[in-house]
Amino acid sequence: MNFDELKPLISAYVDGETSEQETRLVEAALDSSEEARQYYTQLKAISSDLHTWQNENPSSDVELKIQREVFKKEGQAMQRKQLLPKGATIAVAVLIMVSAPLVVQNYLKRGTQSHPVKGMITAGLPGDVSQTTAYPVKGTVADARHASQVVDEKDKLKSRKDLSGAAETKRQYAPNYLKSEYEVARDASINLSSQSPKSDQTFFRARSKETAETAKEFAYTTTASMIAIPGKDGDRVAYYEPLLPYPVENNFNTEQYDDQVENEFLKVTENPLSTFSIDVDTASYANLRRLLNSQQTPPVGAVRIEEMVNYFVYSYPQPKGEDPFSVNIEVGKAPWKTDHLLAKIGLQGKTLTADTLPESNLVFLIDVSGSMEDSNKLPLLKTGFKMLVQQLRPEEMVSIVTYAGNAGVLLDSVSGSDKQRIMSAIDQLSAGGSTAGAQGILTAYELAAKNLIKGGNNRVILATDGDFNIGVSNDSELVKIIEEKRKQGIFLTVLGFGMGNYKDSKMEKLADKGNGNYYYIDTEREAKKVLVRELGSTLFTIAKDVKLQIEFNPSQVKAYRLIGYENRMLAKEDFNDDTKDAGELGAGHTVTALYEIIPASSEEDVGGSVDALKYQVPQAKPEIGYSDEVMTVKLRYKKPDEEISKLISQSVTTAQITESPSEDFQFSSAVAEFGMLLKNSKHKGNASFEDVLKRARAAQGKDEWGYRAELIDLVQKAQTLVPETYTTGYGFKNAE
Repeated sequence: MNFDELKPLISAYVDGETSEQETRLVEAALDSSEEARQYYTQLKAISSDLHTWQNENPSSDVELKIQREVFKKEGQAMQRKQLLPKGATIAVAVLIMVSAPLVVQNYLKRGTQSHPVKGMITAGLPGDVSQTTAYPVKGTVADARHASQVVDEKDKLKSRKDLSGAAETKRQYAPNYLKSEYEVARDASINLSSQSPKSDQTFFRARSKETAETAKEFAYTTTASMIAIPGKDGDRVAYYEPLLPYPVENNFNTEQYDDQVENEFLKVTENPLSTFSIDVDTASYANLRRLLNSQQTPPVGAVRIEEMVNYFVYSYPQPKGEDPFSVNIEVGKAPWKTDHLLAKIGLQGKTLTADTLPESNLVFLIDVSGSMEDSNKLPLLKTGFKMLVQQLRPEEMVSIVTYAGNAGVLLDSVSGSDKQRIMSAIDQLSAGGSTAGAQGILTAYELAAKNLIKGGNNRVILATDGDFNIGVSNDSELVKIIEEKRKQGIFLTVLGFGMGNYKDSKMEKLADKGNGNYYYIDTEREAKKVLVRELGSTLFTIAKDVKLQIEFNPSQVKAYRLIGYENRMLAKEDFNDDTKDAGELGAGHTVTALYEIIPASSEEDVGGSVDALKYQVPQAKPEIGYSDEVMTVKLRYKKPDEEISKLISQSVTTAQITESPSEDFQFSSAVAEFGMLLKNSKHKGNASFEDVLKRARAAQGKDEWGYRAELIDLVQKAQTLVPETYTTGYGFKNAE
């Protein structure tokens, strides 16, 4: 055996994983080969330092960050960035950065070479397990979100079979994720086969014996292999995934998303009114793009269909008259279930010209804590804000508040004409320290209130990854602060950055309750979209507390469901209550809402019926008079500086149902169908990625900035990550 063939065995020997025969082989080589002894000594030193480093106890204001590491089959170099905790020596840092590629490469080799192997096949996950829980595609190394899901989401995995014969019902499909591949192969109770795993077979992750017992989370690849391991009763076959050699901290990935309970179909006879607040946020779509481009299956909580639909601009006409927006309604067949109808309600905000824009009092509230150091956080933030500064007029007054361990005022009400001074202040920003987000919010609102422009545009622009860890950090307490401050007439824009510790749920709540909007900035291109091309809608509110209430006609509609807007639903009484908060509409903004409708003539059983009431006096049900109106759409809104709402009403008749829907109808329905596939919606009907692509391509239109073409690219990427047919929502096609 030459030295290159011996390397994986020496690595396994360092970790105490070799068999008796392999141990004798390695020890013989160490006795006879200086090259083998040097290699063994080097690996032993690296292993020792890695274990020392992993047990460091970081201070509370430093977060361990090990960025996603990328491997390719051809052996391209690993790309890696990390922030060491306080107390870790420079020597260890250098050792890890210099030596880790060698160690990781070696461990990956061991994944396919560590034991006698026959007929090894490297492929994607075989057979009916072609996709597992939110894992990236083969050949990549998952970021920490995936690593944590091995532990955090294993309780959610549906049962394949209790392989151990005991009551371990929470460790079914990957029941041996804490065992090494050799331990599993020796376990006679596990039925391994050369065929694709069936419901009574196992799929597991290869780990070293030592780390399997002590570590809770690992980064890993999904380059699956099938190996045959010789045994007394013949070769046995196991499927496994190679792993990186070191555990990561349990808090390595702490991205947070709120689960949304999907809207159900409601019977019109029992629920004739549907009431909700508009939502102009687009963060969900941009974040999904980041995840899909990183070859990650998005968590269900990250998929908000209304934000996906509203990311795109539609060709609605400008408003006429005094109202600040036009109302546009179109009804056609639902593409994923053609015996249903789909109603599209679109609002187009009035575009303001330079001479009609109000004066502005802007406070940039910028997170400069240690967690913002990554290139896709503070450096990208600075680039985006400098783009914004270039668009400012002399009438825009800018203040800058920064926060890390404490909050501080960097600039106080500087004219937009003094661009050099503002950009110089932005250039000075650097990351470090903990994250006193609540203190920063309070300071920013105090500064905005001090410089308040009556009748003007007063706004705080919060830019952060949302990871507050000093002071008030509880979502509900932060929301209370924001709700109190919005009474001052100060609006809020939230710009989200980064990954790994990204707090989507927190930032969405703050924007919703702060009379504001929420965007996610993942690239310079997105920064330009939000802060340059759509600056007017980002900064200037033309209508606040915008609510919709749709009344459906039971003679035409049996049942309906609102697609998306789950966290924007209102009680029917809230529509006429001017004290109830709702969404804001920016200058030039478009807002689109989609309703799936079951016609009154349908024989479909909607369900949801209840038993007859025992204590109520039955009353004769009056006959429902026929009307050709399908529904009436009512809207209420307030002007930005007023507290009394105005009502708009518009009806839709059966004659308006179209057989030839517009490009906007086709494209928005394609985006919604895409969202339903990502969420694995139980209402997805006959939805498919192929249909989404066909409709989106046909409705791509002029697409000046390429946003619709980008969606098509993302759908194609999602096809490789998200199975279209599964029952559990976690990627298993045939889970029991």
